[in-house]
Amino acid sequence: MTTHIPIRSDQSPLGQDASRTEATGPSLGFDDPRHLLAHKWLVDETYTLDHQDYETWLDSLAEDIHYFMPIRVTTALNSGYDTAKRMAHFDEDKYSLSRRVARLRTEHAWTEDPPSRIRHHLSNVRTFATGNDQELVVESAVLLFRSRGDVAEPSLISAGRTDLLRLEGSGWRLARRHIAVDESVLRTQNLAIFL
Repeated sequence: MTTHIPIRSDQSPLGQDASRTEATGPSLGFDDPRHLLAHKWLVDETYTLDHQDYETWLDSLAEDIHYFMPIRVTTALNSGYDTAKRMAHFDEDKYSLSRRVARLRTEHAWTEDPPSRIRHHLSNVRTFATGNDQELVVESAVLLFRSRGDVAEPSLISAGRTDLLRLEGSGWRLARRHIAVDESVLRTQNLAIFL
């Protein structure tokens, strides 16, 4: 019996061309150089997102990125699914992510003017080899703290992420991010942020 139901890009029309690379074998040791590289990449990304340096973040994404956070639903054990079919909070490619970032830099991004104060808390990082020595699958947990303005209560978003990191040229790029948010109903004003 398993209660973990993985998110797959083929559940999304936008993800049909996303990489299908999967993890092979057990997680790498914490002292494995590949794990250390992947962990450092995620920590650096966290600081980039916390500082809302979204142009730098976009540069760290592969051209074929699929950024996917389907809506979670509560279902009976062994139902075989726990996300809504064809419904997602985020279902993005490189172009749509770049348009979202561009909009945040305009005077029309009212949801982020003034900008939120955010902090990504990263933990539980596990790295897996794949059939391609230029790609790694990395699982992590993220807790996002978000505060905006002086009146509204701050919000938290807890999620698990499964990423595909790909070595391109001299650096690693994020080629796929599947986000499994831990709540069916998100208690935040909007999703004008990135996980």
